[in-house]
Amino acid sequence: MSDMIAKAAIDRKLADIIIPVIEDMGFELVRLRLMGGNTHTLQIMAERPEGGIEVDECAEISNAVSAILDVEDPLVDSYVLEVGSPGIDRPLTRLKDFVTFEGYDAKLETSELIDGRKRFKGVLAGVEGEEVLINIEDQGETVTVGLQFDWLADAKLTLTDELIKEMLRQRKAAGIINEDDFDEIETEESEEE
Repeated sequence: MSDMIAKAAIDRKLADIIIPVIEDMGFELVRLRLMGGNTHTLQIMAERPEGGIEVDECAEISNAVSAILDVEDPLVDSYVLEVGSPGIDRPLTRLKDFVTFEGYDAKLETSELIDGRKRFKGVLAGVEGEEVLINIEDQGETVTVGLQFDWLADAKLTLTDELIKEMLRQRKAAGIINEDDFDEIETEESEEE
């Protein structure tokens, strides 16, 4: 199976070290990338199994990961560690992500041409076995296309109003957002004479 969580060999090596630490803390690794530049950046995206993560939890993960990487010392060059949330228009890196976000807009890209194309934009339609389903527009018709998970090179949600509303609803349901913490909007009523 293709590894959308950690693509490159060094990413997979780092993931093998980091995943047990993150899972012991009650989180899941969504994506890991070691990016080049003058100073390398090790980017980690994590979340709770039910979704979501807070800033203080990212800091806790960063401290724990830093400690294990100091001990294991898998990187020769210096790097900056960046731990964050997958975000609303998140990458889809696990088969279960395609089930969780069924009904939402997404962009998928395959590593090889499939029926003359590599890019597929449409609405996620779930999973059948190891196949990701997406409804796309083709010559004015909605067609469901099945793509083997192994064929995917990249996949992410598309930011839409519906997706934002759902993420806010989930955060409110989880008790992360409390509307009482926000000031009421005050409006001035015009006085008619």
